[in-house]
Amino acid sequence: MLEPLWQGVLAPERLSAGNGATCELPAAFESVREARRFTRTTLQHWDLSALLDSIELVASELVTNALRYAVPVGTPGAPVRLSLVRWTSRVVCAVRDPSAVAPVAKDPDFVAETGRGLHLVDSFSENWGWHPLAGTGKVVWALFLTPGRPL
Repeated sequence: MLEPLWQGVLAPERLSAGNGATCELPAAFESVREARRFTRTTLQHWDLSALLDSIELVASELVTNALRYAVPVGTPGAPVRLSLVRWTSRVVCAVRDPSAVAPVAKDPDFVAETGRGLHLVDSFSENWGWHPLAGTGKVVWALFLTPGRPL
């Protein structure tokens, strides 16, 4: 049932412009700011402002994790791809990176400056997970229900 959604996440170029958007990001921590801007602009365009804060936060956490753990800083090109896909009553936020290593939620240390990202993703999304990609890399995704739309 969710296969069309996953095809859009893995190959967003197959989606119409109204249902999917992709942003390629270089291996630089400034890319987190660009991910937030891209997310805000896309959701405003889709008239989904009610989801703005949650998806913007999750996008920045997923991109931060990809940059911190999956891609060495300064890697040439754009090794991280942020995709937003709108499908029936849901929006998926997905980040693709070149590492095959699974994301791991750490035990939260509420005093530490880092280590709570996946707990935030879990708290703000309906569901989240990851899929290894054929060849190399993975996609980490978070699913959100669109308000006021039937399942």
